[in-house]
Amino acid sequence: MTFKSAKINAFRTWGLLLTMLGMGLMILGTAGIVFWGQTGKIFAAFGLVVGLVSMMASLAIYFWAGMLSTSAVQIECPECGKLTKMLGKTDRCMFCHTILTLDQQQATITSEQLESEQLKQ
Repeated sequence: MTFKSAKINAFRTWGLLLTMLGMGLMILGTAGIVFWGQTGKIFAAFGLVVGLVSMMASLAIYFWAGMLSTSAVQIECPECGKLTKMLGKTDRCMFCHTILTLDQQQATITSEQLESEQLKQ
């Protein structure tokens, strides 16, 4: 469960990875000129173009995650009590990674049982 996260956070993680990959390729491509001189220009052009494509893909993923975030359902996590955003029928809490669902068939405990447990404590 260490690597499980909310869907929106997973999209943002992919966007960040593509940003880092693009910047790294651009820097390594430019370093090709320093190390190999004139022959390194081909390597630099390749690194800059692929890095730019990676950065544009990152921009698209961040934009998509932002648009999904605006239409996501906000619910209160029953485990940690924080407001979290949920995509689809099932998702995880952004903070404590508890599996959440809005589907009664998939729920292991109903909202009435949860409220009665909270009143007992």
